[in-house]
Amino acid sequence: MTAIADLGRFLTLADTAEILNISATQAYALVRSGELPAIKIGAHGQWRVERDALERYIAAMYEESRRMSLWQQSEHADLPELFGNAPRRR
Repeated sequence: MTAIADLGRFLTLADTAEILNISATQAYALVRSGELPAIKIGAHGQWRVERDALERYIAAMYEESRRMSLWQQSEHADLPELFGNAPRRR
């Protein structure tokens, strides 16, 4: 696998998918939803993801996972006022 810094400033969706270890279709869905910022370039409107934007996205996903883990470990995760009577998932 090529290092992310070796790919240049802008990445194709295929490069992005490889880095995230997901399919190109999944990478396209992240871009189309706006979850992963990207731009269209050229006459054919090919999507490109800026390397720095991808790195920020990855960092944000790590932070989201960390916060979710802390939330699930907290005593507040068991409050029925927040989740009704639904059983808590672990």
